[in-house]
Amino acid sequence: MTTKENINSIQTTAKITAVLILVMAVIAPFSMLYIPSTLVVPGDAATTAHNIMASEGLFRLGLVGDSIVFLLELVITVLLYGLLKPVSKTLSLVAAFSRLSMAVIQGINLLNQFIVLLLLSGATYLAVFAPDQLQALVLLFLNAHATVVLIWGLFFGIHLLVSGYLIYKSGYISKIPGGLLIIAGFCYLIQSFGIILLPQNAALFTSIGSLSFLEVALPLWLLIKGVNVAQWEKRVAESA
Repeated sequence: MTTKENINSIQTTAKITAVLILVMAVIAPFSMLYIPSTLVVPGDAATTAHNIMASEGLFRLGLVGDSIVFLLELVITVLLYGLLKPVSKTLSLVAAFSRLSMAVIQGINLLNQFIVLLLLSGATYLAVFAPDQLQALVLLFLNAHATVVLIWGLFFGIHLLVSGYLIYKSGYISKIPGGLLIIAGFCYLIQSFGIILLPQNAALFTSIGSLSFLEVALPLWLLIKGVNVAQWEKRVAESA
């Protein structure tokens, strides 16, 4: 591959990575935050079950949104690995496996929501449960789904910390998005560990976790500025 082709390839990778992350950043809040906040009433199993039955299409749309998110994550993981590999192959693998683990957990976590639909399906074999028992089970699985979010948040926090460090040290991407990714990674870890250890302070740790929006600095930088090709080529040569 010629130098010009190398340049076009790395810039294309950077732009595609940026676009996919931004697309995901639009879909994820809708499926992971808006829909649950609209349908789920904390502590009220009956109302929650009624809301989901009345807006099943919206609930299923959330499932589709979550599915698109973790499928995009698989592609983004590979692209980011290729982008950061010249800095450190070992740390790039740590970042990639952390994000891949997160995506797998996100996919498995959809089972909790599918079980909710099964419980509310009205199937004859569910007649052994009283209505209030079914409603309680619905809320149980929704709560389980929310708890698993804390688990994949730990993996994503590690991914952001390592990726932020690699970007900060790369020389071909600005230190600014690298530093902001490190902050976002700490926010994810503080939120997940904080809620696990001190659930009574969940609101505080959730507010800290909201600072994780800083992670959008990377795709914005890649989309607008791209990669410093001269420095990238130097890194590639050093890692060869």
